[in-house]
Amino acid sequence: MQGNSRPPATAGEAIQRMDAYVALGLIGQQEVAQALGLNVTDLTCLGHVLGAGATPLAAGDLAERANLTTGAVTGVLNRLEKAGYAHRVPDPGDRRRVRVVADPDAAVRVVEIYQPFYARLEEIFAGYSPEETAVISDWFTRAAGAARDHLDALRGRKE
Repeated sequence: MQGNSRPPATAGEAIQRMDAYVALGLIGQQEVAQALGLNVTDLTCLGHVLGAGATPLAAGDLAERANLTTGAVTGVLNRLEKAGYAHRVPDPGDRRRVRVVADPDAAVRVVEIYQPFYARLEEIFAGYSPEETAVISDWFTRAAGAARDHLDALRGRKE
């Protein structure tokens, strides 16, 4: 498929559009979290747990992916367990560590909420060529790295 022609945009204009999308996404995450009986941080962590698939995340890995302290992740896991979304299991390679496993029904509940939005996004991606989609994917990967670096700098972890 050939990509469509696009109107020109400067980096500043693209950043403004990204800011609008991110702002709307933040509100959306709050709405989804509320619908699931969670807070946004817990929803974010649940997303990482679900995204790990068949390889359960170690609690420390979850902390790193979510940019949280291990102490904060302990609270998140307590809440996710209480709400029935996930549970801890011993790490088979190191009994001092725990891994986080999603409850099978959790994925179903989350997919029910996100699937209509993801279907809309797939329709949007259908209007882009594979090469354009690769550029978009690369941009999000690199932008996430920049965001992580900025967050670390704000928290005083990096110079």
